[in-house]
Amino acid sequence: MKKLTLVIMTLAATLFAGQAIAGKWSKIRIATEGAYAPWNFTDSTGKLVGFELDLAEDLCKRMNAECEIVAQAWDGIIPALQAGKYDAIMAGMSITDKRKKVITFSRSYAATPAKFVVPEKSAMASFKAGLEDMNLTEVSADEKTTIDEIVAQFKGKTIGVQTATTHENFLREYLGNNVTIRTYDTQENLDLDLQAGRVDSALASMSYWVPLFETDKGKGMKMVGPGMTGGPFGAGVGVGIRQKDQDLADMFTKAINEAIADGTVSKLAIKWFGFDASSKQ
Repeated sequence: MKKLTLVIMTLAATLFAGQAIAGKWSKIRIATEGAYAPWNFTDSTGKLVGFELDLAEDLCKRMNAECEIVAQAWDGIIPALQAGKYDAIMAGMSITDKRKKVITFSRSYAATPAKFVVPEKSAMASFKAGLEDMNLTEVSADEKTTIDEIVAQFKGKTIGVQTATTHENFLREYLGNNVTIRTYDTQENLDLDLQAGRVDSALASMSYWVPLFETDKGKGMKMVGPGMTGGPFGAGVGVGIRQKDQDLADMFTKAINEAIADGTVSKLAIKWFGFDASSKQ
């Protein structure tokens, strides 16, 4: 009887703790950039839309939370989180060791390789590396050879990239002084310069390029080189949260696990990216 009472009390305490956490986070403020289609962007009516907006809506329902989505410029998105302007970030943010020093993350909900894009008329449009895909978590001899091929191909060129991203980290770590790196506050501004020929190439996620190629903005452009993951590109895209709010990160992780298991993330990824970018980790 005592054992049964203890079990009941333990279950009740666990249930109460779960209810307390859920009650604490009955309202959640989520920040997104609003300028990184199709992950998140502002449509012609001024409404925030995209893969992460749809996913946030689904996750909030699973968490029984009322969520408010706000737009925040990318370069200030982590400082504003730390300042308490909002509670979470869903903005195509890769999980990296550097970011984990200042914030925590949910599990990843999406993962897509990075790819270079060049004008179709460029001499670089025919570039094919030794490997079609490479994971830079642990660089093998073949991957080192492919990196050398990338350096040789782009040496002396100007490559555009959105500032404070894993793509910029890769360029600085692996191409360094061999290229001119030009940073942009938004991917949209980078696209304009790529179209105008003010940069020779651009580096971004394949999940950004594939839908772009279906629009006028992507005409005359081509993806080249290997698809790159791991290492400086991080461990997938997750929800960024203040370190002191691990309970909220755990709530998001539970909801993401459910959304991946029942195929919701896959369906949303196919809707917005044209392929399944759901995380397998």
